[in-house]
Amino acid sequence: MDTNEKILRKYEQLGENPETYLKGLLHAKPITYWDYVEVDTLLSLQRPRTNFEDESIFIMYHQVTELMLKMIRHELEQIVEQENIKEEYLLIKINRLNRYTTMLITSFDIMKDGINHDDYNTFRATLTPASGFQSAQFRTIELYCTRLQNLVNEEGKKRLSNQPTIEELFEQIYWKDAGLNRKTGKKSLTLIQFEEKYLDSFISLAKKIKGKTMEDKMGQIAKPSIQLKEKLKEFDYLYNVEWPMVHLSTAKHYLDSKGEHKAATGGSEWKKYLHPKYQQRKFFPTLWTEKEKKDWGL
Repeated sequence: MDTNEKILRKYEQLGENPETYLKGLLHAKPITYWDYVEVDTLLSLQRPRTNFEDESIFIMYHQVTELMLKMIRHELEQIVEQENIKEEYLLIKINRLNRYTTMLITSFDIMKDGINHDDYNTFRATLTPASGFQSAQFRTIELYCTRLQNLVNEEGKKRLSNQPTIEELFEQIYWKDAGLNRKTGKKSLTLIQFEEKYLDSFISLAKKIKGKTMEDKMGQIAKPSIQLKEKLKEFDYLYNVEWPMVHLSTAKHYLDSKGEHKAATGGSEWKKYLHPKYQQRKFFPTLWTEKEKKDWGL
């Protein structure tokens, strides 16, 4: 069967008239790189709030980060949707996840060494109360990766009932500690804005993929190989220890290197919140020894 016949068969199987599509193709303009990649739109998305030159770099860096997070999310969505998952398939996906996460880690040099220290510490005030904490994709990735119980730290688990609902688990989820005073119940504006926009969608997603997370998919493989376990641990460590530690190091460079002890734009106690030993986020806790979990991030 030649190409023309394949095209005809394609539209006939769809119940469509192939002639209509061929007439449309006759008048269609050839695709260009700039249209396909939406270059003009992409390059127009930086809108600094000040006249500091490096604010554009700051914006572009975070846009690149969001694109890399979308690459991670893209792989995880496929894992969650896959029925009867095979180890070979999971290995391909995890290798991609490790590659993307490594890109995130190494890219932090742009923030640490590629932006003027004093300029950043001036224009950052105009960003309040916006914060990288408000990256919804980061939270979505966590939900795809692991059971919701694993996103509650030890202090949060003490506050849970014996059979917590998804809504209750979200009340105690680790990231709320960045903007919630557990003693007074007062929330920062950063957290209030974030929950108003995204919390309902997070809860809906958690309900939809319950029992289908990457952690759950790993459990469906009867005899996982050592290679698979090591790759999963690599991703867990890259995403939940190395990346937060690079972030913490960069925050210290800008907020604490001269002894200023500046607050984060979102108002969080960033020294505690960013450190893995406080977040205690582990996607695959059964793969780690008790000692490894105790020394998480140290």
